[in-house]
Amino acid sequence: MWTNENRARYDRSKLRYPSDVTDDEWAHVEPLIPPARRGGGKRRVDIRDVVNGLMYVLSTGCQWRAIPKDLPPKSTVYGYFDLWTYDGTLDCIHHALYVKCREAAGREASPTAAVIDSQSVKSTEKGGVGIDPHGYDAGKKIKGKKRHILVDTIGLLLHALVHPADIQDRDGGVLVLRTMFGKFPFLQKLFADGGYQGPQFREAQKQALPDVVTEIIKRSDAAEGFEVLPRRWVVERTFSWLGRCRRLAKDFENLNRKALAFLHLASIRLMLRKLCNPS
Repeated sequence: MWTNENRARYDRSKLRYPSDVTDDEWAHVEPLIPPARRGGGKRRVDIRDVVNGLMYVLSTGCQWRAIPKDLPPKSTVYGYFDLWTYDGTLDCIHHALYVKCREAAGREASPTAAVIDSQSVKSTEKGGVGIDPHGYDAGKKIKGKKRHILVDTIGLLLHALVHPADIQDRDGGVLVLRTMFGKFPFLQKLFADGGYQGPQFREAQKQALPDVVTEIIKRSDAAEGFEVLPRRWVVERTFSWLGRCRRLAKDFENLNRKALAFLHLASIRLMLRKLCNPS
């Protein structure tokens, strides 16, 4: 077990695990983490170690109780994860890094076009009254949850939602648009696949985002084999990027909000890598 003295002498240039944040990455995250609450005891835990613990769980997909002993205890890491999910810290970090990535790519901070799509993920064996229900996606024959994401034209995550897999894309897409709450006011164009066509989604989209025009991109009937579709490949690539985190390989979480938090954490990890390793 590491003592505070040992931690003080710890060489940050030698990362303990590949998932640890580097000095450059930590420089982006540290100013965005709120200070300890006033009136309580002094914060003794190293917040960078807490972030490393979260990144370890995200990258390896391990159980909370399997966090290595040289990282903070599972109760501490999970406690901060739960707190930052509730108080919006993860959302603030995600949005701040998103703006930095857009500016680094030479784009405006707020996008004008986005791509929407969903991914059905099999749930692990679990049950109980305190667990959000899952559903069955008959099209993909998957019993679990569905991750609905909205990305910009360079593949960065704008907004996301996790819901049962039996909710169709057009209904889940409406939920995504209605929960944006004016976060991206300059959005003008929305690209989607054939699952979002029809008057039901079109009318609901006009109510949620009246200034946005939806363009449905379909696969050609004459196409044979694999075909790269314009705009739609961007969101598929984002799913591949996020899928590198083993915690997202299946639906391990009992609550949808925790699954969404890990989705945001994976996007934070992706943007940190892009900012600190632009090549």
